[in-house]
Amino acid sequence: VCWLAPEQTAGKQKPYMYTQGQAVLNRSFFPCFDTPSVKCTYSATVQVPEGFTAVMSATSWEKQKDNTFIFKMSQPIPSYLIALAVGDIVSAEVGPRSRVWAEPCLIEAAKKEYDGVIEDFLVVAEKLFGPYVWGRYDILFMPPSFPFGGMENPCLTFVTPCLLSGDRSLVDVIIHEISHSWFGNLVTNATWGEFWLNEGFTMYAQRRISTEVYGLAYTCLEAATGRALLRQHMDNTGEDHPLNKLRVVIEPGFSFFLGVNPDDTYNETPYEKGYCFVSYLAHLVGDQSKFDAFLQAYVNQFKFQSITADDTLSFFLEYFPELKEKGVDSIPGFEFDRWLNTPGWPPYLPDLSPGEQMMRPADELAELWAADSLDMEAIEAMDITAWRTYQLVYFLNKVLEKSPLPEGNVERLSKMYPKISKAQNAELQLRWCQIVLKNNLEAEYSKVKDFLHSQGKQKYTLPLYHAMWGGSEVARALAMETFSATAPQLHVNVQNYVKKILGLKVAE
Repeated sequence: VCWLAPEQTAGKQKPYMYTQGQAVLNRSFFPCFDTPSVKCTYSATVQVPEGFTAVMSATSWEKQKDNTFIFKMSQPIPSYLIALAVGDIVSAEVGPRSRVWAEPCLIEAAKKEYDGVIEDFLVVAEKLFGPYVWGRYDILFMPPSFPFGGMENPCLTFVTPCLLSGDRSLVDVIIHEISHSWFGNLVTNATWGEFWLNEGFTMYAQRRISTEVYGLAYTCLEAATGRALLRQHMDNTGEDHPLNKLRVVIEPGFSFFLGVNPDDTYNETPYEKGYCFVSYLAHLVGDQSKFDAFLQAYVNQFKFQSITADDTLSFFLEYFPELKEKGVDSIPGFEFDRWLNTPGWPPYLPDLSPGEQMMRPADELAELWAADSLDMEAIEAMDITAWRTYQLVYFLNKVLEKSPLPEGNVERLSKMYPKISKAQNAELQLRWCQIVLKNNLEAEYSKVKDFLHSQGKQKYTLPLYHAMWGGSEVARALAMETFSATAPQLHVNVQNYVKKILGLKVAE
């Protein structure tokens, strides 16, 4: 249960409280079987002070006198999906079955960004995976200190306000959370050791929806960004790390602290290696429409249940008897058992070459900017005005790889592309800040500071502190100064991670 002081919210006037149940944290919120293998319905009565609103991951709710809210979830869900938030929260309709919820100072921006968008995604998802069973799909924009991108609580996804970029350039992030409505929330991993059943299938579903909405080239580009993150993660941990298996052994130790904490299974492997395994299953089938039909049958077969990978793979082989006959589960090098139980790089990678038409110009442009003498004619001939977020992200990743650039190049790049250097899009801001730090561009250090003051998402905050701490004396001073100013508005876990980076004492 997270209690935020007013300064940790967007409005800075009233306190705020929210719960974050995944993986095994709801046991501190209410008595429960805190395992995803058990599903139940629930109801709740929540009384809050005047001037506050309570919202929950429930199918129906009503407000009674004395500021008391009654919630009911009529579908069985695992305990980790029960969620509550209380604060100065208001709502706006953005579709026939969707509202956005946020603090009053964010509600206009939220409505503008998501009006009509969610329904478009839901319609495509229903066409692919079958009916949406949860009734409403609302989004709650959390205070800036919320440490995650999104949490797929049914009926009410909790998301970071970083998604409010002002130009709808990050709305596709919500496709991932929408996909969880089928994979994770409806069909759930029975143990956290097989977290890939939630996340690998959700990544696959997200990219199927994205392909229908945005086309194959763009989806391949986004998947290439995901693959690069997996490579980075495996390089950092070592491919043979036991957490780089799809089936992680979560040993309960003699005490809680001696075992593997299910929270530790949260990394790129279940997402991206899981995505590769589901893509491999689709590749074995060899026909997209047949595999789409299988996914619908899979959801229908196991809806409202918690299952293991063995259940999933047995069902796959029964659904495609001709593949079972061929023994596809034991093709040398691609055995299902190897996928599940061997750590390391995925044995099969889906073909992302359709994304190359968008990658090639970004690669070429990065090359031009890394040259000792800039060929401004060639640079000006490349028009990036129509590039979408992941094409720009890909370009900036390449510039970062080539950094530090020759003297003066980053300053010119900054002036040339205000769309990047002055972006309100958090994915672009993160990478621009990393480039500024890698190139010691002190003139723009204020952008790093402003970005860290504006949000507390773990995925953005930690890489920037790593970069500052690994940089010059000026960058290290900036890290210390920024952290002492922003620490009170950060989630306690994020505070502790930053303290470790900066060599500060972490309270026991």
